[in-house]
Amino acid sequence: MKRRPPPTVEPGFAEFVAARSAALFRTAVLIAGDRHTAEDLVQSALERTYRHWGRVSAMDAPEAYVRRILANLAVDHFRAAGRRPLELLDHDAAVPDVYPDLDEHDAVIRVLRELPPRMRAVLVLRYFDDLTEVQIAEVLGITVGTVKSQASRALAKLREVMDPPDHARAPEDPARSAKEQRTA
Repeated sequence: MKRRPPPTVEPGFAEFVAARSAALFRTAVLIAGDRHTAEDLVQSALERTYRHWGRVSAMDAPEAYVRRILANLAVDHFRAAGRRPLELLDHDAAVPDVYPDLDEHDAVIRVLRELPPRMRAVLVLRYFDDLTEVQIAEVLGITVGTVKSQASRALAKLREVMDPPDHARAPEDPARSAKEQRTA
C-alpha cells in the first residue's frame, strides 16, 4: 500500500490559528457554556474557514468572519439540542470559591448559560470581545437595532437574577442606629 504525503497547510492559515485560536476558544466557551462544546465549535469554525481560506484571508477582518461562523454554529447547536443547553453534570458545575470575585464570576457564567444563544452571543461579543454594536451586527448578520434589543433584554435578565429587587432583600435591623443605616 502506497502512503500519501501529509497534506500541507497554508502558512497564513497556520499563523492565523496560532494567533487567534485561544481568543476564539474563550469566546466559544462563553457562548456555548462548556469547554467540550466550545472545542467542537472552534474546530468546526476553523474547518469551514480553511475550506475558503483564499477568500477569507483577503478580507479586512478574517477573525470577524470566523466569529460569525462560531456564533452561527452555536445557535445551530442549541437549536438542534431543543433550544436548551444540556444540563451540566455535578462534576461540570461551577464550584464556589473562597474569593468573592470568583464566586460572582461563576454566578455570571451560570446565568449566562441560561440565556438564549443569540442573546448570549451578543453579550459575549459586546462585553468580552469588545466589539461595537455595528461589528456585532455584521458578525451575526442581524441589524444594529436587533443587537441593541438583544443586549438590553439579556442585561435585564442578568440584573434580575444577579441583583434581586429591593423587596426580596432582608428587612433592615431596627436595632441599628440611624448613623449606621446612612453609612451602609
